[in-house]
Amino acid sequence: MGIKIIANNKRATYDYFVRETYEAGLSLRGSEVKGLWAGKAQISQAFVVIDGSNEAWAHNMGIPHYEFANRQNHPEMRPRKLLLHKKEILKIKERCQKEDLTIIVLKVYFKKSYVKMEIALAKGKKKHDKRQAMREKEGRQKIRDA
Repeated sequence: MGIKIIANNKRATYDYFVRETYEAGLSLRGSEVKGLWAGKAQISQAFVVIDGSNEAWAHNMGIPHYEFANRQNHPEMRPRKLLLHKKEILKIKERCQKEDLTIIVLKVYFKKSYVKMEIALAKGKKKHDKRQAMREKEGRQKIRDA
């Protein structure tokens, strides 16, 4: 029942105010899962889009090729379908439209034998918000070190 984290988006909390998080499954091909077992995925620029047929898709998520899959390999940057309940998708879509939020990817991990993704509804930070967060972080580090 352990969780093995594959990729963590450290930049997300610097660039966004995270409002609410969700756990979603990923619909993947076999070579993609093998590539993830190698522990390599790129999610720093990943985001989620809900299309007109109310399906959630992760874009800009890079999963490298699995070297032994040769002909059956997958495109590295293809959109990947997220597995969420219809009620969750509609709730997320409504909040994004109403509050002008973005859906970002926080981390990708294995839970049991399933590949899961933690997504978040987030609001982008302005430049002055980022500077304030840096000052607070430096202050906490000084207190901790003293």
